[in-house]
Amino acid sequence: MNEALRIVVVAPNLAIEDQSDDYAISQAERSRSLRIGLLESGFNLVASLPADVFLTERLAQLQPDLIIVDAESEARDALEHVVMATRDARRAIVLFTNDSDTRHVKDAVAAGVSAYIVAGLSAERIRPILDVAMARFQHEELLRQELAATRTELQERKVVDRAKGLLMQRQGLSEPDAFNKLRKAAMDKGLKLADMAQRVLDAADLLS
Repeated sequence: MNEALRIVVVAPNLAIEDQSDDYAISQAERSRSLRIGLLESGFNLVASLPADVFLTERLAQLQPDLIIVDAESEARDALEHVVMATRDARRAIVLFTNDSDTRHVKDAVAAGVSAYIVAGLSAERIRPILDVAMARFQHEELLRQELAATRTELQERKVVDRAKGLLMQRQGLSEPDAFNKLRKAAMDKGLKLADMAQRVLDAADLLS
């Protein structure tokens, strides 16, 4: 599975302008360790991107399966960019950070983060972390799709019931006859039953 998994890392620029900046050096080394760990674990690292206004367009072009947010003190800002960039095309998101302040974990999970990992960049940990995060994301997406399908089914049932009620009222039909009339009209026109019912309701609104 790992060879096919396309990963994008969202991280700060690794260029170090001030060689005396120990924090920048440690951040850069940490980010390099993450990339090396991904490659050593057999993952397909397709790009490393900054968290900027162009992120949505770049992710749309790259179509990754999973996004890793590699950040520390700016983790919240980077995560917000990623969440905004994936709101219309959801992806599995993993946040790696050395920041032990976990006050924002709940918000991160609510925003769609599949895994929030503090100080977990050793190469041997990366593979199981990403495998679990991807499995969790796929499970949640399946639940989301099932919930959406259930809501759609309930809404369509309400539309059909309203159309049946209208036919029963205006044409003096029994409920089975009203349903059969709707079904026959839908079949004749090659429409879904709910779409035919909505046409009946729309026509009734125009004529009322």
